[in-house]
Amino acid sequence: MGITERLSAFRGQMKKDGIDVVMVPTADSHASEYIADHFKTRQWLCGFTGSAGTLVVALGEAALFTDGRYFIQAERQLEGSGVTLMRMGTPGTPTLEEYLLSLAKAGQTVGMDFSLVSGTQADEFGKKLSAQGAQLVDTGDWFDALWEDRPAMPDAKAFALEERYAGRSVSDKLEAIREVMREQNAAAHVCNVLDDIAWTLNVRGGDVLNTPVVMSYLIVTLEDAAWFVDEDKVDAELHAALEAAGVAVRPYGAIEAALSALPVGSRVLGDRSKLTARLCAAMGQAEVVQHENPAFRMKAVKNEAELENLRRAHIKDGLAVTRLMYWLKTNIGKLPMTEISVSDKLLALRKEQEGYISLSFNTICAYRANAAMMHYSATPETDAVLEPRDLLLIDSGGQYLEGTTDVTRTFALGEVQQEQKKHFTAVLCSMLNLANAKFLHGCTGIALDILARGPIWDMGIDYRCGTGHGVGYLLSVHEGPNSFRWYKSATRSEDTVMEAGMVTTDEPGVYIEGSHGIRTENELVCRELERNEYGQFMGFETITCVPIDLDAVLPEEMTVRQRGWLNDYHTFVRETLLPLMADDAEREWLRQATRAI
Repeated sequence: MGITERLSAFRGQMKKDGIDVVMVPTADSHASEYIADHFKTRQWLCGFTGSAGTLVVALGEAALFTDGRYFIQAERQLEGSGVTLMRMGTPGTPTLEEYLLSLAKAGQTVGMDFSLVSGTQADEFGKKLSAQGAQLVDTGDWFDALWEDRPAMPDAKAFALEERYAGRSVSDKLEAIREVMREQNAAAHVCNVLDDIAWTLNVRGGDVLNTPVVMSYLIVTLEDAAWFVDEDKVDAELHAALEAAGVAVRPYGAIEAALSALPVGSRVLGDRSKLTARLCAAMGQAEVVQHENPAFRMKAVKNEAELENLRRAHIKDGLAVTRLMYWLKTNIGKLPMTEISVSDKLLALRKEQEGYISLSFNTICAYRANAAMMHYSATPETDAVLEPRDLLLIDSGGQYLEGTTDVTRTFALGEVQQEQKKHFTAVLCSMLNLANAKFLHGCTGIALDILARGPIWDMGIDYRCGTGHGVGYLLSVHEGPNSFRWYKSATRSEDTVMEAGMVTTDEPGVYIEGSHGIRTENELVCRELERNEYGQFMGFETITCVPIDLDAVLPEEMTVRQRGWLNDYHTFVRETLLPLMADDAEREWLRQATRAI
């Protein structure tokens, strides 16, 4: 079926069930950012392939809500579908909630799959719909019947992350969670967030593309714990290790029955903004104590074992990206290259690294105007041929036993226009300003963001995204609560205090539609500096290890201090990678690529 036929079949189900409006989110049952193919129902229904967006379908109209990263992509992919693009955060565009409420008239019914929306979201929508005489109902999952070749639920095997990588034992982490439970006078804690569960149990898997997690649920009590997972994924060795830590392995589908069996009136620690409405309903007889998952902030502060491993991961990853840079610079115009072939080349270089597991997200390799789309993904139809001119942006990362990486570099493939060099240099100065910040403990991502955004704002330009996000340890490449953004958004935690051990990306950019896109991204570790009568000073350690392309830099646009920062960074890259390069030609090139300016 084409998109219009799919929407027609979907509306047929709406009429059959007497539902006037349906919300279809980009979601699984675990509040995940990236979801397994089985759950990509919104993508199947409307054709938009971006990783974030919510579709609203009424009997007479439909609209897709997505953010600024995807405006250009969504406009192209929705063309001719009958679905209106709603550009979130732009003047004149209603919020998702406002639009839903405008469609729901008195006496009408709005539907959502309660296994995909949070308890908080369902509660808030339900109250507002009820106030205007409409009703919210649980549709359940219609797509098994509508989507003929729907992918099956993922079935990758789980594996234990050894303590030399994790830095803490399962028993230690469970005890830390129980301490929070005692503080909240809770007898149990329920968690459905996959990376929180993976961190707690020191397990990893392959159920979500490029995110090594296991589809599962976790219940922790003061005495024991139960992991609800497809038991075929758990081998005897992992089963025994978890049992030794007091964790029972139970069937994935048994979670709702287990929640329903909780004693009447028992206090259960849970985050209703993450727990699905279906899970919240299953706990009907228990009292849910609203509290973010304890693992959420615990895993954000990396321990010293994790940090040391991450430094190793970034050397491996940096070597792969740097060798790609060398290959590009020496072969552009001599060998045929496209966005996809260059992505494949980088993947092959990463696979050469010991301990490599997978990418950490689908590589963004975007040439010229394609790079203006922040989350562009090359397809056979859009795969641009690279020429010895203009800019190529590559945003990529890897999953290693030693951790998760995320790095962006923009390369000059030949002659570059002066305006683009000016933009490139401003982005570089922005990245350096934040990386070299010194600040008092208590500062948040909101307080620090302007250090990065300032040089770009000075040009009357902005980028429609945050400046940086937290990064997991062999987990999600996007991890909270730490981030850099100049304003407080409704769903993020930019007002989180930067703590020692947090890992956050530093990735300002310039995106000029129809022309070019530039982003330079390093990862930063927050560290303690000196303490004195003014308080505890903090700073950042840069752990990404890849040259910045000096062929696109205008040194005269940088301050003396910024040039010094860049030279110091290039000294670090050169001294770290020079012994690892393949031959004399690569080593000589690296010396030139990291020369002082």
